[in-house]
Amino acid sequence: MDMNMQNVPLCVGIILDGNRRWAKERGLPLSEGHRRGLNNVEPIALAARDLGIKHLALYAFSTENWSRSKEEVSMLTALFETMAARKANRLIEEGAKIRFVGDLWRFSENLQKLLREVEAKSPSDPKITIWICLSYGGRADIVQAASVLAKRRESITEESLQENLWTAGMPNPDIIIRTGGEQRLSNFLLWQSAYSELFFPKTFWPEFTKEELENIVHQYQTRNRRMGV
Repeated sequence: MDMNMQNVPLCVGIILDGNRRWAKERGLPLSEGHRRGLNNVEPIALAARDLGIKHLALYAFSTENWSRSKEEVSMLTALFETMAARKANRLIEEGAKIRFVGDLWRFSENLQKLLREVEAKSPSDPKITIWICLSYGGRADIVQAASVLAKRRESITEESLQENLWTAGMPNPDIIIRTGGEQRLSNFLLWQSAYSELFFPKTFWPEFTKEELENIVHQYQTRNRRMGV
């Protein structure tokens, strides 16, 4: 596949969907689907880095996910601890900077501490920055940013709002991918995705491959982005 390296997206967002359906189709416990999904983060992140993508936002756990069963939430938070303790370190060794964004105070003190430690170890001159969205919701992000500005009695403008989002410093995504075939954003980067190109591959997240990411980037390069003009 011919890739135009002069037109590589700066930022790509991925909604990591399909872990549970992947497990159910195979008669496996849901925990195995989530585990396989977690294991797929590293190869896709490194593939994005190798393509020249500088920012990758991964929607791993939404504010709505807190409404799932206590057992599933506990299992997911245990996986996040594994990610923070081991998986993230591997990405840092590969030149990635890790940022965790969202309503993180809802997690345990131990997990919050692990997340902060990972961020502190990240390189200052990364090859790619990976934004892991945990306990994240686009509406909540906008509300908290507006609340910060209101408390400061500052004017609310597009610029000031964007500077106070949890994702401040992240470019608006050129591409948003939702794996698993569902065609909606589900409260992901609502402010930031105004002009994003959207892709909805049917592949469940645990099976999403480097080749599929490359194909989506290639399709993106053929689109005429008018940015509302």
